[in-house]
Amino acid sequence: MEILLQILPTIRIASMSISLQKKDQFLGISLAVLATMIWAGNFVISKGVSQLISPITLAFFRWTLASIIIIPIAWSSYKKEKQYIKENIRYLFWVSLSGIALFNTCIYVSGHFTSAINMALIGTTSSPIFATIFAVIFLKEKISASRLIGLILCIIGILILLSKGSFEKLLLLRFGIGDLWILAAGFCFAVYSVLVRKKPPTISSLHFLMLIFSMGAIMLFPFFLIENWYLPKPQFTPALIGSILYLGFGTSVIAFLCWNIALHKLGTSRTVLFGNLTPIFSTLEAVLILGEKFSSVHILSGLLVISGLVIANLKTATAFKKKSSTEISK
Repeated sequence: MEILLQILPTIRIASMSISLQKKDQFLGISLAVLATMIWAGNFVISKGVSQLISPITLAFFRWTLASIIIIPIAWSSYKKEKQYIKENIRYLFWVSLSGIALFNTCIYVSGHFTSAINMALIGTTSSPIFATIFAVIFLKEKISASRLIGLILCIIGILILLSKGSFEKLLLLRFGIGDLWILAAGFCFAVYSVLVRKKPPTISSLHFLMLIFSMGAIMLFPFFLIENWYLPKPQFTPALIGSILYLGFGTSVIAFLCWNIALHKLGTSRTVLFGNLTPIFSTLEAVLILGEKFSSVHILSGLLVISGLVIANLKTATAFKKKSSTEISK
């Protein structure tokens, strides 16, 4: 009886620890999915407003609006963390450059040359591959067999969607200038995803977003002036204004906050796999908003991507069970 009384607290602590870990995993997965749902609209909007506004101007308006929204919310912690900002200014520069200034600008440039579906497909196919390689090299993350299989399934699903289920079309697939721009965007986002894992714990998540949004907007400002000097001014229609509001608030403040938390809960190589849901959501949005047809190819592609995500995350669930049985037996 005395031995049992001694063991019970250990069992209780182990159970609470496992429960918290499971909640963290569930929260990370939920936030990663929500972020991709919101981001899916980014590709549709960038194509839809390409005739109304130039790419750098769209990116500058987006991040300026996002900064205006988040600064009043996060400003209270600025004085407390001011010293840590100075210590990490180089790190913040590279995060802002890759994830804010370059990533979405490349997307918006791509929107002038290729379709929204191509943008979503190529961007989300390339980014997980780049990020996984970076995570292994720079973060020393281990890639399990299940995670590798999940990644391959995701890529197969995206390629099926890209080729519309035709092997002949897949063999004849060629990258145009717009596709190369979106490939560059995927590379930039992979760099951002890896860098975010190195975020100093002394800088809060909300304050972190305020800093990189603002720094990204400042980086874009001189190019915004040059672009407006040589290219036509934006046509501020209700559709364009609504799109900028969606980009500034939804795809910036909400989605980035969700994604950054997911990166810390799940790790880089696992979180970036959820980016493969973006073209699936983009397709659904195209069906609902643009009236495009939904075919069996979309269903097959979606099932493969979702299956890949499930398989890639199976090891964590197994690890929880093993840890549970080990801790209880001690």
